[in-house]
Parts: sequence; C-alpha cells; structure tokens
Amino acid sequence: MLIDFSISNFGPIKDKVCLSFEADGNTQLDDYYVMEPIPGVRLLKIALVYGANASGKTTLIEALDFLRNLVVEPLDKKNSELSFTPFAFDEQSKISPSSFDLNFICKKRRFHYEVQFNTKYILHETLSEIIDEEPHEVYVRTTDAGDQLSHIDIAEDYKESDDITARLEGATLSNNTVLGASLKTNVHFRLLNDIVEWFEEYLSPMISPNHSLYAFISSSLQHEKIMKDDILKMMKRADLMITDIQIKEDGEEDLDDAELLEALRKRRETETNKEIKDLKVKVSHRHLEFVHTTENGGGILKYSQESLGTQRFYQFSGLVDLLVRNSVFFPIDEVETSLHPDLFEFFLYSFLCNAKESQILVTTHYREFLMNGEMVRPDTVWFTDKKTDGSTNLYSLFDFDEDIFTSNRSFYDAYKIGRLGAKPNIGDYYMDFYHEGEE
Repeated sequence: MLIDFSISNFGPIKDKVCLSFEADGNTQLDDYYVMEPIPGVRLLKIALVYGANASGKTTLIEALDFLRNLVVEPLDKKNSELSFTPFAFDEQSKISPSSFDLNFICKKRRFHYEVQFNTKYILHETLSEIIDEEPHEVYVRTTDAGDQLSHIDIAEDYKESDDITARLEGATLSNNTVLGASLKTNVHFRLLNDIVEWFEEYLSPMISPNHSLYAFISSSLQHEKIMKDDILKMMKRADLMITDIQIKEDGEEDLDDAELLEALRKRRETETNKEIKDLKVKVSHRHLEFVHTTENGGGILKYSQESLGTQRFYQFSGLVDLLVRNSVFFPIDEVETSLHPDLFEFFLYSFLCNAKESQILVTTHYREFLMNGEMVRPDTVWFTDKKTDGSTNLYSLFDFDEDIFTSNRSFYDAYKIGRLGAKPNIGDYYMDFYHEGEE
C-alpha cells in the first residue's frame, strides 16, 4: 500500500512536494477511511485533490503513472530518451535532475524507493527497507556520467549471489531502473520480484477523463474477475432501471492484412521470421446489452445507446468491485466526469464503506463534496495552487488552523470564498471585444 510519494522538477512541479496517505491521530470516521496494514501504520484509503485548472493536479497522477512505467515498461534501447519535461520556467531546472520518492508497504514490509533521472538516463536509485523506523539499504545504483554504465551495490543482507548481481548490473541500461531491468533478466531475486509485482499489480495505470474503461471492465466481467451481481446492485441503487447485463456475440469477420498486423502487435505475437502476408483469421465481436425494467415492461439497450453518465457509472461500478475484492490502487483524474453529483458521491461512499485493502487518488472540481463536514476527514483533502513563478504548490486541508472553520461554515464555504486558495483568480466578466475600426 502507498504511504506517501514525493515529486520534484517534473512538469509544473519545481520544488519538492509530498502527498501522504498517512492518517493523522484523529479517529473520526476511522472505520470508513483508515486501514492498518502493519501495526502502527495507519493509512487512508483516499486522497482528494482540488485546485484550479493548470495548477498541477493532473501532474500528481501523471508522475505516479510515469514512475510505474519506469519500473514495469523499461526501455529496450539505451539511446531512447525518457518521455517527460522538467520544470520549464527557469533555466536551472531544465538542466537539473528530476526525482521521485516513494514510501510503501509490500507483503507486510515497509520500503523506501528513490530515483533521480533526466531525459537520457537514471542518475541514482536506492531501495531501502524500513525496519524499526530505521532504513536498511537493499541496493544503491549509480550511473557513470561519462560512459553511462550502471553500477549496483547490493547490501550483503539482501544479496542473492555475486552472479545474480553481475547479471542484473549487465542488464541495467542507463535509462532503465534496476527494478525494470530485473524484468528483462532470467534471474531469481525474490525481493526485487516482489517489489516489481507491487508496482505492476498494486499500482494501476492512471484513469483520465477521456479514458474508457469499457473493454477492461467488460473483459473482467466476462472472466468473472468482477461479479455481475455486484455491478447490478450498484446500478439498481443508482436508479438507472437496469436489472440485467447481457454479453452478446456479434458473429465473426475476417481481418485484412493491416488489421491483422495491428492485432498481432497488440497481442505481442508478431515474429520477424514468420510469414503473415496472406494470413487470415476470424475475430469474434462481443458487446454488452442492458436490460431495463419499467412499469410498462421496459426493454433492452446496447451499451452504445446508453447515456455517457450511465456508461461511466457502469465502468466505475466495476472499479468498486475490483477495489473491494482486491488490494489495488487506482489514480483517477477528474473523477466526477459525466457523473451526476449524487452518483459521484455514491461511488466514493461505496468504496469507503466496503473496501478494506485498496486506495484511490482522485482529482476533482466537485466542491460540494466538502459541504458535509461530518463525512469529510481533513487529512484526505489536498490542494494544488500555482505560485508566482508558475510552479505547483501542494498542501493539505489538515495544514490549516482549526479556527479557519467556524461552527456555521463548512469546508466548502471556506474553499468557495478563497480562504483555502487553490482556485482561479478570475477577473471582471466585462471585456472590451471591440477593436479600432469596428462599428
């Protein structure tokens, strides 16, 4: 599980910012918001990030997604560049390294991971295990700035063998993390395998507003990784009049050569020495149908015929089922997109009330969620604001003094009137649209 993560010199984030999932000492709503994966470590299930457009909210999620890809999708060529942009509004940042720090729990053990990099290579990388609040280095990796060769120093307490170290070092390209390189080597380093699995299985790729989860959720539904009855329970309670979900076959069709090549590429089944020029395959198509029941009988609609809100809620109902049944982390950008505010809240509360070992990081503009102070923990709410140099500042609602909230003023009121910052400074609505010579 994720404890906290820090970012510096990445996109609009210049100076180091840290977002934490550690719960404070307050026990308010603990049964819903807090879990304790190991004794003494109280973690929050959710972090909500508010802020104006272009203030850096999405960058928090993109940075975590970038770090995940560094580990689970290592580059294959040493001259390939890492695809990111450091802080662009001062010259020093453009030539300075970027860095991530991550504290997390993997298989009941606590770890700290740090990586420094530029667009060309990984400069420094450290993995430590935290035992009795003390860090114990697992390995330290450095990259020689001249020949760009990697050197890995594995602590004796964690070293599997000198042979494994040498093979791992040889496979670690200058633009690969050690964790990523371990995926490409035929060595059995149990601890590294566990850490890589955490990045791959626990940290999920980011979900953006225009990212459809239809294929992912429907495939999980078909293979019973998601229970249809659970999705139907949520959709019925959302008053969508949907009483059943059916998976239908549309038949089969031939793929032409271009489509076949693309299909094979996506499935990673292409081979350079295999002749596929005239090969044809049959591909079956499936789609979902939703059974609606009304007082007059109802009917059936295809997924594509449903409203965007219904489609999104179907996708998020599947997410809730995955979050409840598994231990997983989902980062979601602008979570309220296409959802009625009541359905947005229903999604969040369903997750908080039922999930036991999962976390979500969400960005949102839905201020009204802050209205009900009795259902909001201050340590779960974060804000991004733009500083005068154009960089991102990140801070928590928990950082404010309690006297900023009077007995008759909600978190929502304080945010709306600007006492918490993190909102656009909009000028006068009147603008002169007329130009010289125009009548």
